[in-house]
Amino acid sequence: MKTEYVISGILVIALGAGAYLLLGTSPDSAPASTDEIGMSVAQKEARYEKAPELVTPDGYINTPRLPSGQAGPITIGEFKGKNPVLIDIWTYSCINCQRTLPYLRSWYEKYKDDGLVIIGVHTPEFAFEKVRANVENAAREFGLEYPIVLDNEYKTWNAFGNRFWPRKYLIDIDGYIVYDHAGEGAYEETERAIQKVLAERAERLDMEMPLETISSPSDVTAVDFSQVKSPEVYFGSDRNELLGNGEIGISGVQRLEIPKKLFANTLYLGGSWDMQPEYARNTGEGAAIRFIYSAKNVYVVASSDTPVRVKVTRDGGKPLGDDSGVDVDEGGFVTIQKERLYSLIEGAAYETHLLEITVEGEGIKAYTFTFG
Repeated sequence: MKTEYVISGILVIALGAGAYLLLGTSPDSAPASTDEIGMSVAQKEARYEKAPELVTPDGYINTPRLPSGQAGPITIGEFKGKNPVLIDIWTYSCINCQRTLPYLRSWYEKYKDDGLVIIGVHTPEFAFEKVRANVENAAREFGLEYPIVLDNEYKTWNAFGNRFWPRKYLIDIDGYIVYDHAGEGAYEETERAIQKVLAERAERLDMEMPLETISSPSDVTAVDFSQVKSPEVYFGSDRNELLGNGEIGISGVQRLEIPKKLFANTLYLGGSWDMQPEYARNTGEGAAIRFIYSAKNVYVVASSDTPVRVKVTRDGGKPLGDDSGVDVDEGGFVTIQKERLYSLIEGAAYETHLLEITVEGEGIKAYTFTFG
């Protein structure tokens, strides 16, 4: 899970449970789903907050509401008195968000005919995630069929008072936020809350609500976060405080050499790199990346204007073998072009390794490493 907060005008991102401490708050304080069905509106008013409305979305996906069949506006308010709404705040290159999507797909298929409405609120972390076509492609690749609104200016994010990717808010038939959860996990708890608001709807509208079991999607990636010892690592000058061999927080070209002695959870770059606020771009031949990580899976958010191949090895040039991520070909290469998250390593165990990336050519834009 990611959390966003601002210190002296600088956007900072933290990962995992430590984020709660930095903010001085915890999702444990979020409202829990009621154990009662049929609470009065007055009782709900005393216990829960009213859900805010979606604020001037920057675009709509999967909402074919116009006569032309194109995407049209959707609101939370239009479902009051009719349907519960599950709001999912996410961004497409975030691995924490991606790992929740199998559950969202499952809940959508399972409960849409029982009255559940899911609305994805796509609030971007990086500038390329503001591009509608990129979000449309991601939604298609992830198999998301429920409505998605673009929240490029963080207006809905701020209306909900959110600080996390991903974040789920469950809104009942009367428009109250009766449950919310930040980050991954708590899938059974969330689904139980969904079942309760649907049961309330069924009772209110004098409809049948079938007894439902808990979903078990088959395409999930389980993560033991107690075993993941490496934090999210940023390349761009706005947030590259873990850069071990260059000037931190400085934009512009730096020519770097990778030292012989490397420290864990520290980013090392070799070659010529142009440091921009969100990313580092290699500007010549011989570019390399080194990072000692402790985790099972390794991902990188990256892009390039033209296809660029990178060679991925570990521990002194050893091939990844069976630990190769889905984006690594048989030769150990990843071709970087699309603005997205790339899977480099999908290990069998939580271990410590030296990750080695050698760039062929120039122009790769590296944004962040994430781990699982």
